[in-house]
Parts: sequence; C-alpha cells; structure tokens
Amino acid sequence: MQNKGAILTFAILLAAVCLFQLSFTWKSQKIQKDAIEYAQGDPEKEFNYLDSMKSEVVYNFLGLKKYTFKDVRELEMNLGLDLKGGMNVTLQVEVKDIIKAMSNYSDDETFNKAINQASELQKNSQADFVTLFGQAFEDIDPNAKLASVFNTLELRDKINFNTTNAQVLDIIRAETDAAINNAFNILRTRIDRFGVAQPNIQQLQTRGRILVELPGVKDQNRVRNLLQGTAMLEFWETYENQEVYQYMLQANDKIKQIEDAAVKTDATPEAKEEITTEESTESEENSLLSELEAGAESDSTAGLDNLSDFKAQYPLFSVLNPSTDQTGQLYPGPVIGMAHAKDTAKVNSYLNNPLVKSIFPRDMMFRWTAKSADKAGTYYRLIALKVTSRDGRAPLDGEVITDARQDFDQFGSNPEVSMQMNSEGAKVWQRMTKENVGKSIAIVLDGYVRSFPTVNGEIPGGRSSITGLESIEEAKDLANVLKSGKMPAPARIIQEDIVGPSLGQEAINSGLLSFLIAFALVLVYMLFFYSKNAGLAANIALVANMFFIFGILASLGAVLTLPGIAGIVLTIGMSVDANVLIYERVQEELRAGKGIKLAITDGYKNAYSAIIDGQVTTLLTGIVLYLFGSGPIKGFATTLIVGILTSLFSAIFLTRLIFEWQLRKGGRILFTSTKTENWLRQTKIKFLEKRKIFYVISGIFILLSVGSLFVRGLNYGIDFKGGRTYVVRFDQDVKVAEVQDALAVVFESAPEVKTFGESNQVRITTDFKIEDDSENVDNEVEALLMQGLQEGGFIDKSVSLEKFTDDYQLSSQKVGPTISDDIRKDSAIAIGFSLIIIFLYILLRFRNWQYGLGAVAALAHDSLIVLGIFSMLYGVLPFSLEIDQAFIAAILTVVGYSINDTVVVFDRIREFLGLHPKRDRDQNVDEALNSTLRRTFSTSLSTFVVLLAIFLFGGATIRGFTFALLIGVLVGTYSSLFIATPIAFDTQKRVAKVVSKIKKK
Repeated sequence: MQNKGAILTFAILLAAVCLFQLSFTWKSQKIQKDAIEYAQGDPEKEFNYLDSMKSEVVYNFLGLKKYTFKDVRELEMNLGLDLKGGMNVTLQVEVKDIIKAMSNYSDDETFNKAINQASELQKNSQADFVTLFGQAFEDIDPNAKLASVFNTLELRDKINFNTTNAQVLDIIRAETDAAINNAFNILRTRIDRFGVAQPNIQQLQTRGRILVELPGVKDQNRVRNLLQGTAMLEFWETYENQEVYQYMLQANDKIKQIEDAAVKTDATPEAKEEITTEESTESEENSLLSELEAGAESDSTAGLDNLSDFKAQYPLFSVLNPSTDQTGQLYPGPVIGMAHAKDTAKVNSYLNNPLVKSIFPRDMMFRWTAKSADKAGTYYRLIALKVTSRDGRAPLDGEVITDARQDFDQFGSNPEVSMQMNSEGAKVWQRMTKENVGKSIAIVLDGYVRSFPTVNGEIPGGRSSITGLESIEEAKDLANVLKSGKMPAPARIIQEDIVGPSLGQEAINSGLLSFLIAFALVLVYMLFFYSKNAGLAANIALVANMFFIFGILASLGAVLTLPGIAGIVLTIGMSVDANVLIYERVQEELRAGKGIKLAITDGYKNAYSAIIDGQVTTLLTGIVLYLFGSGPIKGFATTLIVGILTSLFSAIFLTRLIFEWQLRKGGRILFTSTKTENWLRQTKIKFLEKRKIFYVISGIFILLSVGSLFVRGLNYGIDFKGGRTYVVRFDQDVKVAEVQDALAVVFESAPEVKTFGESNQVRITTDFKIEDDSENVDNEVEALLMQGLQEGGFIDKSVSLEKFTDDYQLSSQKVGPTISDDIRKDSAIAIGFSLIIIFLYILLRFRNWQYGLGAVAALAHDSLIVLGIFSMLYGVLPFSLEIDQAFIAAILTVVGYSINDTVVVFDRIREFLGLHPKRDRDQNVDEALNSTLRRTFSTSLSTFVVLLAIFLFGGATIRGFTFALLIGVLVGTYSSLFIATPIAFDTQKRVAKVVSKIKKK
C-alpha cells in the first residue's frame, strides 16, 4: 500500500480535529448540566445562570487559547428544534406594502391593479415581487408611466417625469432591498434581546424571506408579536448625566431602605440565598467598586470591609456603574451608567419600583443602548431621555425621514450618516436642535437607543449629518434604520414549526435508541458474516466513521436533526457496502490461488471502480437534496454527504491500514466465517431467461400504483397544500371522530384528525384562515383550537392558553400557500434534476446510453411503486403516510440507494464482458448478476435491518419517512437485478439488430 504514512498522518490529524471540535460540545453540556442542578427546575434561574457564564472563560485549550462560555456555545454541535424543542419561523417581508408607501399610497388605478396582479402572480412564480409588479404594470397599460406614480416629495431627487419605467423599477428594487436588509437587522436585534440560547437568523435565497430559529422558546405568542411587530423609530431629547446623578443617589438610598425593610420582615435562609445568587460575580463587582470609589465625592465607602457591605450600602450602584472618570468627575452626555448584561433586569426592577420612580422627574425615562459598550457584548449603557410632549410621545418619529445614507466627513476619512426630513419634520428638528446645542438627541428603535449624537448647532431645512460613528458598518446600519422610517416593512409569518420540549426530549431518546440498536446490529452482522478478523476491521472502520461524522458536523456548524440522525444511521448501512465489495473481491482473489498479501492488494484495487461509481451516484443525490431541500431535509442531506465521504475514507484506507498491520505481525486473516463461506456462492440463476416474468410482475405493480394514484390520489401534507398542523396530547385516550366534531364548530369545517403515536395523541390539520396574513391570526387560530377542545370536554376549561401550549400542544406547523407552491416546485425540480444527472453520470462512466436508460427506468419504476404503496395504504396503516418534504427526501434517497446497487451490477457486467468477449452476452450478464448476489444480499440486509431499527424505535415523527426507505430498499434491490439490467440488455440487443440491418444494406 502506497502513501501509508500520509494516510495515517491524515487520519490522526482528522481524529485530532474531530476530538477538538467535539470537546466544545462536551464542555457546553457539562456547564448546562451544572445550570440544571443549580436551578432545581426553575427555568428563570437556569437562564440567569447560563447568562451569567456567557463572558466567563470556561475552556483553556492546552494553555494556547481561552474560550468563554459564549464561544463554547457557538462551537458546540447544534441540535435541531425537532430534538430539543423550540420555534422555526419563515417570515416574508411584505414588499407590496413598501411599494405602496413609496408611492404615498397612490390611488392610481393602474398602479393598484398592478399591485394586486403581482400578488396573484407571486403565488406561482419564483420571481421577486418588484419584477412581477413591473410586468403587471406594463401588461395592464403599456403606455403608463411609473414616474407619474413615484414622483413624490421623498423621491424627487431620484425620480422625475422623464425617468423610464425600467429606471423607476431599479430605484424601487434598491429601496425595497434596503428595507428588507433593515428588517433583517431589526429582527436580529430583537432576537438578541429576546434571551434565546443559540438563535439563528438568516436571509433565504428568495428575496424578502427571513428564517428565524429560536431553540427552547415557550411563549409562542410573544415570539409571534415580537417578530411581526412594525419597527418604531423615535427621536428623543435627553438629560445630562450631571442632572441625573443626584436623583440616582437618592434612588440608591430609597432602594437600601426598601431592602433593609424586606430583610427585617423576611430574613429566611432561602431569601438570603436568592439575593446572593442574583448578584454579579466578585471580580466584576470589584471593578465596579473601584471605579465608584474613585469617583465618589466623599470617602463614605472607604470604611467598607468587603463586597457584601458595599452591596448592602449601595444596592443600585453595585449593579449600575455610574458614568464617571478615574478622578471622580461625571462624564458629560446622556449616559448615566453602565451595567453587565445579566444585571440590566435588576436595574430595571429597581428603577421601575413605584417608590423609586417617584424620586425622578415625571419627564425622565431610561432606555438601554442596543449596542454593547465592549466587544464581548457584556456591558450596556443606560441613557436618560426627556419627555417634552403632553401625550408622552416622541417629538419626532421615523415617518419624517425621507432619505438616509452612509457618507464620509469633509476629509473623507470618518464615516457619517446623512439624513433628510420632510417639511413637517424639518420644523420640529430645527426646534429640537436649537434647544439642545451641546446636548445629545437619542435615536431609539424598538425601545433601545441605537445612537445618541451630540448637537453641534441649530439645523434648519431638515438635512443633517450624524458623526462620531466607529465604523462604516455601523454607519450603514444606522442609515438603514433611519431610511426604514418612511417605509413600513412588516414581516408576516408564512411558515412556522414549533416543537415542544417534551416532544423534543422524546425525539432525542427515540433517535438515540434507534441509532444504538442499528449500530449494534450492523457490528454483530459484520462479525458474523465476515469472521472476527475482517469483521473486526470493518467494525473499527465503522466506529471511526461515526466519530468522523460527528466531528465534521460539529466543525461545519451543521445542525443535527431527527432526519439527520436517520441520515447517519442510513450511512451506517450503506457504508457497509464498501467493505462488502472489498471483502468479496479479496475472497475471489484467494479462490483464484493468490497469496493473502496479493489477494488483499488486488481485491482492493478491483473493488475501487464499483465503490466509487456506487458512492458517487448516491453523493450526487445527496447534493441535489442539499441544494433544493430546506430545514431538516438539508440536515439529512448534510449528514448523508459527510457520511458517504467519511465512509469511503474509513472503508478503503483505515481497513487497509489494519490489514497491513496484521500482515506485518504475521497473524492469520480470514475474510469469511465457516457458517457463511458458501452462502450464495455458486448460484446459477438464469436472470435474463426469466426477465419477462419480472416485467409482468413489475407491470402489475405499476398498474396498481398508477390506478391508485388516479382513484385515491396521495395524502398531501401541509408542505404541499398549505395549512396548519397541531400535535396535541391529552390526559386520556380520545376518539378521533369526537375531536373532529368538536373542532368543526370553531373551524367552520371539520379538520383532519388522526391518531399520532399513542391513543391519547392526535395530529390535527386544518386550512382555516391560512390565506389570512394579519398579524395576530396565528394566535387566534391557536386560541380557537383550545376553545374547541375545551368545549368538547377534552381539556379542562380552566386551562389557560399558555398552559395549553406548554402542556398539551406538543408541536405545531404552519405552511402558507406561497411556501407550499415553492416546495412543490423545488421537489419536482429535485427529482427531475437527480434523474438527469444520474443518467449523465452513467453515460459518462459506461460510455453507453443503454445503461443510463436502464438505470433511469429502474428509478422511475422504484419511485412509482413507492408512491403507489403510499397511495394504497394511507389511512390503512396506523402511522402517517403523508407526502411532504421528508417523503421527497426519502424518494431521492431511494433513488440514490437503488442507483448505487444498479451501478455495482453494471460495473460487474462491464468487467465480465471485457474478460470474456467471445462468450455469449446472455451468459456474461447472468454470471455477473450471480457473482454480485452475496454483495447485494449483505448490503441490502444490513441497510434494511438498520432502517427497521429506526422504523420500530425512531418514534412516530419519522415513521412514514423510514417506511418509504424500507420499501425503497426492497424495491431498489429488486429493480437492480430484474429491471435495470434486463432493460439495458434488451435495448442493447435491439440497437445491435438495427445496426446489423443497416450494415447489411
């Protein structure tokens, strides 16, 4: 074996990298376990504990680099929401509302017709809304001018009556893109403030769509309101730090009195312990204390002996560090103090106490900055705002902004933001700037201060610049925030998945159980079928393969989902194929009389072609799944792709290194056990002779499948038809018909209700108000669901909506009509594209289109039969057979598995035809098929057993998915032997006859 040293070095380095990456998961889990033990079932305490650890160094890697808990959480392996519970939401920024606002809500008939037509076109198109709007506008009236609609006061610098429609559309697209980017930034800021561990927010390929994943959230209503609320941009006058400081001293004294009184009346050990656990860490408090002592006007703290004395004397200043310099002088500006992120809630509770609040002037209020004061994101500034209006509102809001952009100062070196206001805003702005020269004006978005620039002088005309920004990125973000003020860009939930923590834990348990059982079965099978030598080497490679898969997934930052676990377990079964191919080849070389060393060398060499061809075709299918799938399906594809690559390395190189080591030691190597040595060894099955029988059998199955598809159709899930699905668990067993009748009253028509797993669990599917995109519609439908179940007597009427979503509703899913259309298109493209690339790959590898035709025909055969079985059996079997994204993943996996089997058979046929060119083609094909039976049996059986373990122990969530794979493995194995090869053979025979006739002529 060449390059043994390089391969061994690579394996060691890969193992080291995987171990390093997985160590973060181990460390994170350890800290989370400590948090659970500390909290004793209190979620708030658990969150506070983890939040307090965020900036603490918890991992020192070999003394080379230190990692905070925040760093560790970012580098650990992420679990999908289906494994740990949480909320997955796809939001659509309503571009049509932005366009309407840009036109100042024009009543132009052509414009409004075009908006409505574009909305309808978007349901069946992948194009962006601006493009569709432009097409609709031109279709309705080719002579109409967009410039006449958009020549508004706000856009007069960009659009005039001579601006062409194409130029107007470019401007609209630029403005809407800026609004979408700003909506994304606003959502990101809101989510960061929501207090969710490891949130994920990203813009999707379809413009205007934003994916938000929030693991562990429980208050679904709050999340929906948070994500769909319109941004509120405000401009506030501010107080100076010097004006506020005396009030802060009085507030501290008042808080001390309140806490002293509370300790006297209730000085229980539990109360004292709770007070202690809410305080900051000692190191942080010491730094705050030193700054406070340096800035104090008196030496009143000098006599304090320790930190606890300081906390008792200065409860407010122990969590809010006053804004002073080292000499004790108060800093100018509106910043009155700074607090650690975990202490902001404590500061809020102090300042919102009615007795404390009464100390401050009525027109004074406090807001935290959106951006942290330090790079670690641990400290935030508190700003004092001044209320100057009678109604308590800000004197200016975002609607007065007509334009804002990132710019540079007169020297071209420092970034700034230039903004322009309308005439009404310009008047108020002039007054505000005139009265606040030398002071700050705070720009507040969603209740958090984004910037507080200092006013250098009165600003007439409404055009001004904001300077003092740290970077171009900060300037761009602020410009986007200001620009969005004139263009409302509400985001509406068009797809939603919610998994309760209890269902997530059950998924982890069932997924882990199925994984362990499947893995154990494969290990036992390899030892049984291939002896302890070869079997043990294969098992070592399998264990290493699992380690590599998890390590690489952690390195890539991939999210492990339940379908992802299924992908890993399926990889186990399929990775056996490479070992089986090698071992069968080695045994052939041994039977040919070669020595063990030469037999191993030639066995590996001769197996490479079939291994590469088989794995590459499955890999191509995985890539298609990754490109066109989303969410859990993308996770499945990721694990499948990674698993194929690592299994190739493990099966080909690691086992070879083991055998090389055994040969050097002089040990005896066996590649088969006595019980299985002659199994399927000397078969003489006449496959081609019986091909017409199998054509008839397959024809019957296909006719039954097509007939069922026409008569019964398929049970489409909400992925393909839109709607909402809820999984609800009751305290007692329920009858599906009774639940359906109860919900028909509130949903205006009977929803689809099915038993889901146990008899006390049901899956409820409804399209009630799915077309309604109003802000609170999801909460309303959820409330109606609970109402219907309460009135039907399934849930006690005293149960609140919060308790219902926490204790009864295990999961929910929503797919809007637009999303379902896109999913259908993507699924059709994925299946069609996978068939095309597989055909092209086989054509390229075998230089014969007949092989490609036979393979694609077999794949179509497999897909039709699986679809037919799902059509015939839905509603008959006690688990879901819905056609959804997971089913499409299953079909494509079946395609990948089947083609893997077919390519191995074709590879052997090609080899036999080359070795025996004078022998009858029929005989070569039959002998080739017979020679692959052992390999086909071993691979199919191990894969089937693995999938059976997932099916039995993997839980109800993926039972339909694994059922499709089980059927696919059986049908795929059958078609490789009895459909693909005969079709390729018959086609070649007919082509040969045609060519022969042409030559004779």
